[in-house]
Amino acid sequence: MKAVISVTGKDSMGIIYKVSEGCAKCGANIIDISQSVLKEYFAMIMIVDIDRLNIPFTEFIDSMSAIGKANNLEIHTMHEDIFNSMHSI
Repeated sequence: MKAVISVTGKDSMGIIYKVSEGCAKCGANIIDISQSVLKEYFAMIMIVDIDRLNIPFTEFIDSMSAIGKANNLEIHTMHEDIFNSMHSI
């Protein structure tokens, strides 16, 4: 199973490192990543494999959100089934 993680905020050094470290600590494997810096704003979307999470998915969501709050970022984590349902006709 997969999850979609979006990260937005003011650009600063180490954002990708902090988010990827948080994923690794929880057992999520990054499958794909796209990031962009628009002037001083950072935007990233990641697809992660969550089959080997070492915590419940709801705790993973909270963990990623906490990383965001600690770094003045907005981090939203969504299960792929919900993401796909939201974006289908």
